Amino acid sequence: MSNFNETPKSLPITCDDGLVRPPWAATDPLLREYYDTEWGMPLTDEASLFERVCLEGFQVGLSWRLILSKRDAFREAFHGFDPDEVAAMDSVDHLMDNPGLIRNPNKLKAAVTNARATLALREEGTHLGEFIWSYKPATTPRPRTAEEVPTSSPESKALARDLKKRGFIFVGPVTMYALMESVGIVDTNLVGTWRRGASDVWSAEELGEG
Repeated sequence: MSNFNETPKSLPITCDDGLVRPPWAATDPLLREYYDTEWGMPLTDEASLFERVCLEGFQVGLSWRLILSKRDAFREAFHGFDPDEVAAMDSVDHLMDNPGLIRNPNKLKAAVTNARATLALREEGTHLGEFIWSYKPATTPRPRTAEEVPTSSPESKALARDLKKRGFIFVGPVTMYALMESVGIVDTNLVGTWRRGASDVWSAEELGEG
C-alpha cells in the first residue's frame, strides 16, 4: 500500500519458503502476509479506494507496519470506511480516547473531510475508484532495487493536485504514488520477485519480462 523505499541497497531476498520478496516483506510476518496477498492487487471500487486514501493519510510520517497493525481498529472507528457513514460523522473527538488509533486530530478529521469529498465526486458523475484509476500511466517502473522505486510520478502529482481541488486533504504526490502502488495502478514489485505481474494490469512486455 505504501512506498517501502527505506532499506539501503535493497536487493530482492530469497526467503525461507523459496519465494523471492523485497526486503521490506522478507522477514516481518505481518508485512509478508500483506505483500503476499494484498499489496499491488487491483482495487477499483469506491469504498476500497476511500479506505486506502484514508490509511495512506494516516501513514504520513509513520511506518506502514504501524498503520497495518491498527487497520481493524480504524475500520471499526470509521464504520468500515463506508463513505456515506463517515461523511455523516459530526465529530471525531470521541476517537481521541481510542488507543487503537493514530490519535492525531487532523488526520482523524481528514477521514471525514475526504468522505464528504468522495460523495461530492458522485455529483460529477464518477466515483473515487474511477477517478483515481484515470491517472494510470502509460508505463510502469522496472525497479531492480528499492532505490530504483520512484517516490512520485507526473501522474501522482496530477492526481494529488486534482484531489486537492476537490476538497481532499493528506493526499500529497508521494502519498498518492504509494496509493497507486498499493492498489495496482503501477507495479513496483522488484524485478525477480514472485509477485511481479501478479496484478495482471501490465503485460510481461510492459513489465520488462516479455
